Amino acid sequence: MKPVIDPQALAAEMLRRRGWLQGATALAAAGTWPTLMAQGSNPAEGSTEPPRLALLIGNRDYPAGEDLPPIHKNVRDLRSVLEKRGFACSDGLDLDTVRTRSLVAEFAAKVRAAPADATVVFYFSGHGAQLDSENLLVSAKVNPKAAPAELMRGSIRLKNDVLDVLPSRPQGLTISIVDACRTSLVAASGDSGLNQVEAPLGNLIAFATGAGRPAIAPADDTRNTFYTASLVKVMQESSDEISWQDMFRLVKFDVQNVMLNHPVQLLRQFAQFPFIAENTRQRRRVGLRPAEPPPRPVAAPATQAAVASPEPGVPVRNEAADFAALDAALLPRDIFGLATDFLKNHPRSRLAGSATVARLGADDARSKLALPEVPLTAAAFERTPGLNAEAVAELAKAGRGDKDAAARIGRTLAPSNLLGTTRADTTRYEGWMRYATALGNGIASYELALFYRRNGQPLFAAQYEARARSLGYTPPPSLDNTRK
Repeated sequence: MKPVIDPQALAAEMLRRRGWLQGATALAAAGTWPTLMAQGSNPAEGSTEPPRLALLIGNRDYPAGEDLPPIHKNVRDLRSVLEKRGFACSDGLDLDTVRTRSLVAEFAAKVRAAPADATVVFYFSGHGAQLDSENLLVSAKVNPKAAPAELMRGSIRLKNDVLDVLPSRPQGLTISIVDACRTSLVAASGDSGLNQVEAPLGNLIAFATGAGRPAIAPADDTRNTFYTASLVKVMQESSDEISWQDMFRLVKFDVQNVMLNHPVQLLRQFAQFPFIAENTRQRRRVGLRPAEPPPRPVAAPATQAAVASPEPGVPVRNEAADFAALDAALLPRDIFGLATDFLKNHPRSRLAGSATVARLGADDARSKLALPEVPLTAAAFERTPGLNAEAVAELAKAGRGDKDAAARIGRTLAPSNLLGTTRADTTRYEGWMRYATALGNGIASYELALFYRRNGQPLFAAQYEARARSLGYTPPPSLDNTRK
């Protein structure tokens, strides 16, 4: 039986704690983010939401003791919660490579026929592997420890066979989820995990664990894997108002919290730190839009917004205005302060999940900007004249600790001709790419290594190449400095 938790007492306790990972999970468990009532699998009924389409593939049938008992339950449970969120779902279990490619092609055709603003989910749960920097999703009945040639034949490639097959839709939202699991913690302790990636425009990619790290699968078909268990739970309990992007960050925090506090020491040792790569323009809410939204109440004048208070002398805060201020903030310290105040003043808000994500991300960003090797100042986050809406959105993400947005900003400043650039030009580029590296972007770190190599700075080149590999990024053979 689920324990009864007092949301008010829990919110007060959260404000006293520094453990905000636990706070994010606890808010959901307390029911602060109401569960969406079941709405059926047809998003067109009772909703003006663009179509929602999902394909789920789960492979548990592997040879030589490599089977993954939880996978079929993963697919069943995730399909159920996606359908309640308005997705039209199709799935496939224990598929060979030919059938997998066929199913992905059929799904891609459905996506192409859907409006450009559709929300699309691809989910794979099974064994994953990396070969020559390629992320492989291993087909059923193929040994994940097979020789490289056999493994390549018996797998689909995440980039070429999934991301490149699904149509590019910058105005929509495509979410790819890879819960690639292993049963042997000893075997998984090496550096053979999936490679870091960056998402194409319009895409969010979520891995169950970081590059080069294991993902744990219980030897029990009545339980989910750790990642999918958190994904299902958070998707069920999240407020309708939270964005899909923020929801996946709550899943990340939940997985870390569950595993770092697990009673089994070995599981704490191999705790998963999920990886997210995001490059989206649309912040689509998790809840479906109603067919006819209720009429908006007329806003009270600002002078009347604080007329009553649960505590004498403490004015009632305007929730919408407070969240708008948080949403508009770009500088990490401002985001952190505004998010902290929002959670204090509006602990039961349906936007508390988004504020928690903003606070956690900004806290991480502040710590990275304080590092001596990251030469970025507050001026780098200013909304300067001439910035378009997309550039401002990238700054906002970077201020919330988004490693990919930081790298994209850096690339816009990349010196095209080293002989014709000033030190100020290269410093801005280095600052943003070092910030992206500090946030965990191994690809940005490798690009910095190549920059320093071309610029005649071998010590920095070696340092950032090593950092890229420690972050789990394996460069393609054509780019690998050590193979040239």
